[in-house]
Amino acid sequence: MSLFRVARRVRAYGGHFLLLAVLTLVTALLITAVPRIADRLTGQGLREYVAAQPVARRDLTYAMKDVLIRSGSQEVLAGRAAELDSFEERMPPVVRQAIGERWFTAETSFARLKGPELTADKGLIDLSLRTVSGIEDAATLVEGRWPDAGVAADGSVELALADTVAGRLGLRAGSRLTLSVLDVAGNPMTRKEISLVGVFRQLDQGDGIWDALPSLLRLGEPEGDGEPFLLVGVTSDQGLAALTGAGWPVSFGWRYRISPDRITPAQLDALIEGLSSLDRIPKPSGLGFTQGVDIPLRQFADSLAAARTLLAIIAAGLLATLAGLTLLAARLAARRRRSEYVLLRARGGSTGAVLRRGLAESVLVLPAAAGFGWLLGGLLPGEGTELRWVLLVAVLVTLVPPAAALTAARGGAGRADLVSTRSTTVRLTVEVTVLGIAVLGAFLLRRRGLALDGSVDPLLVSVPVLLAVAAALVALRAYPWPLRLLSRLAARARGSVAFLGTARAGRAATTGPLVVVVLAVATAAFCGVVAAGIEAGRDRAAVRAVPGDVLVNGERFAPDTTEALAALPGAQAVAPLLVEPNVRPYADQAGRFGGVGDTRVLLVDGARFAEVARRAGVPVTVPDALRATGDGTTPLPALVSPALADEFTEAGLADPQGRRPAWLDVQGNRLPVRTAATVTEFPLIDRNVERFVVLPWPTLPANAPHPLVPTGFVLAGERVDHAAVARVVNEGQQRYQRTGAVTAGERPRQPELRVRSAVRAELGGSGVNGLLVFGFTMGAAGGGALGLLALAFAVLAGARGRGQVLSRLRTMGLSRRQWRGLLLVELTPLVLVSVLTGAVVGALLPMLLTPVLGLPAFTGGVAVRASFEPGLVAGVLGLAALALGFAIAVEALNNRRMRLGEVLRLGEES
Repeated sequence: MSLFRVARRVRAYGGHFLLLAVLTLVTALLITAVPRIADRLTGQGLREYVAAQPVARRDLTYAMKDVLIRSGSQEVLAGRAAELDSFEERMPPVVRQAIGERWFTAETSFARLKGPELTADKGLIDLSLRTVSGIEDAATLVEGRWPDAGVAADGSVELALADTVAGRLGLRAGSRLTLSVLDVAGNPMTRKEISLVGVFRQLDQGDGIWDALPSLLRLGEPEGDGEPFLLVGVTSDQGLAALTGAGWPVSFGWRYRISPDRITPAQLDALIEGLSSLDRIPKPSGLGFTQGVDIPLRQFADSLAAARTLLAIIAAGLLATLAGLTLLAARLAARRRRSEYVLLRARGGSTGAVLRRGLAESVLVLPAAAGFGWLLGGLLPGEGTELRWVLLVAVLVTLVPPAAALTAARGGAGRADLVSTRSTTVRLTVEVTVLGIAVLGAFLLRRRGLALDGSVDPLLVSVPVLLAVAAALVALRAYPWPLRLLSRLAARARGSVAFLGTARAGRAATTGPLVVVVLAVATAAFCGVVAAGIEAGRDRAAVRAVPGDVLVNGERFAPDTTEALAALPGAQAVAPLLVEPNVRPYADQAGRFGGVGDTRVLLVDGARFAEVARRAGVPVTVPDALRATGDGTTPLPALVSPALADEFTEAGLADPQGRRPAWLDVQGNRLPVRTAATVTEFPLIDRNVERFVVLPWPTLPANAPHPLVPTGFVLAGERVDHAAVARVVNEGQQRYQRTGAVTAGERPRQPELRVRSAVRAELGGSGVNGLLVFGFTMGAAGGGALGLLALAFAVLAGARGRGQVLSRLRTMGLSRRQWRGLLLVELTPLVLVSVLTGAVVGALLPMLLTPVLGLPAFTGGVAVRASFEPGLVAGVLGLAALALGFAIAVEALNNRRMRLGEVLRLGEES
């Protein structure tokens, strides 16, 4: 068999081999490109995710507090600084590789600072002197010099301050200060002269050297009334040694920052394990270690495992569709050349001769197409390509045309457009087996769940494909029967178009193409339904965190703050909130322990809360129990979590009738409550809180000893000025502090503002979201395109038979308009059954697999409820219309290529 003859045959049937080559190229490209793109998107998402974490979740910190050094201060400080290398060397290699910047700090305890510039109106000032490695490279001098000498000629300790604190205190280079350690009575015990020799300015605000607390760049606020401001300055090792030698305690810190650029998805599990091992390593007495890096990394790893599983399911659906298309293309090509193979066998050719002929032709084209697809995929950035899978695809695809040729050569003549009313035993056995395996796989998968170990789960990947194939087989069994009934009804009507169309559609033999179309459409619908479910879950998570447009959390605000917020431009509605995080329910008003653990209590003004939700356009349901009004003398209706409801039942408290209420201490008021309803979740209640109570805001008597005041607010108004909201709530918190209810103690924390749009953007704009978008886009677009291609195969499979019928009917007087109607009637059932079956399967798959897919990892822990959205229904109907138009266009184009007489001479064979 010469190469020239093989090439000539390939050229003669170039269209068929071009189609097979394109399918092979796309398959190899998919296998090669998807892992590389996924690796690039995962790495990018991981870097952005880690970089967005707060400092406490990016740093590894060793610390020793308040160490007294009696002698050899200079040597001790040098030895502690050298431990910056030794601590890192003892870390696991994977952790050591991920470390970027690192810093050593040594600082004295705070002592009272006085000087001519520090007047009484500036308050009390406490100073701590710190040495920081690399400070001179991270800042520039504004005036003076760096305290390199440490100790001046007159014995004073040299100091440098940031311009942001020096300017606020009125200090300049050359200022002379005094640092004193005070006893309990406030008398100086130890005193040291301080010389301010320089003022510096930071070069980069994002530099991690400025993240150490207390900050070098600003004065620390007093912790309570009458307490001092906290100031931190820079000195040298010599200056710090002079202070430690004088009896100042010193604290040491070794801080290592995880660099996002040094972490790859491949080493994520090893890095998490290495970080966990650091917590378990025994440490010397007095040495502390803190790190929170493993928490966000574990969250990212969970979401990555779920995303990879989704991507594997989508890729499996596309690969199965491509495999089916390849089989259909090879089968179509073999059927077109059936007479050639039959003639070869009639002339004495053996089965091996047919196989060798087909193998020689496919070897000349298909391996090269697979290699070209692999090369194209290799041009994309990323890692993860494995050549062995491409080689396997090349081998399998190369063997498909010879196998199809052998099948075509052995096939018998006769009409291929009929479905036998009595199926063969082999076909029935295969269909029942596929259906049984699909059902069994789905059952086992739901019982076992998802294995989040980073590997692809073969069972989870194969079950959706098996279910789609099983559904297609069931549809194939079911859809001819109603068509035959319609054909009988059409036979009684006038005209032959409806009768002939339904009769032929009911007898059409399109098993293979229909299965492939269902598989492709199911993959696209699965992507759409899951994507819509995740988006809806993120919306619910944002609403649960902020059930309005803006949420304010603080300590206690003056009661008139609600009206002040409502008066802001753009504010449409405001509802006060009162949150008590740890309240122990009592058995009576006297405060007798009721046997129930601490619970979280939320008080809301039901009517205002519902108005805020309505104005903000968020789906929050306010039960009637929260709209009730009461003065606290009768039991208040409460929404109770299931765990707390069980404890109330065991303790015999908070019965629904209110005969034995539970008593809650809220801001000094003992409020009786009864269980009105049990709810598993409620806005503003974190999903990790198991015991919570939601109460309506009671109307206490005017002479109540402890009027209820809000601890937060929820606002409706997208255009409200957030800076104005912050100003109003700050003023409201300060007014409450000045009322006399709280006269001393620690300062309240600054109110926190959360915006729902920002929370929603954070949920959908970080982590593995890029990988999800890529997977869903690939699945939806690829499934739709491959579904149309499979539909074209379904049309072409019976095109010659329809051409024969058309040719005979045209000679009998069938008009072009009637021919188009006949074509529409015949193809519509095929299109509708395949598209709708695929859409239904794709919509049901997420509902079946949602419990095992780990989708809450993408929504902040909120459960994902997969449902067939109205937009997806419109998309399916649009796809069906497009598919029908595409099928008619393919049929029309194919018929134009055939001449009437030529078709009539082809006989019954199709």
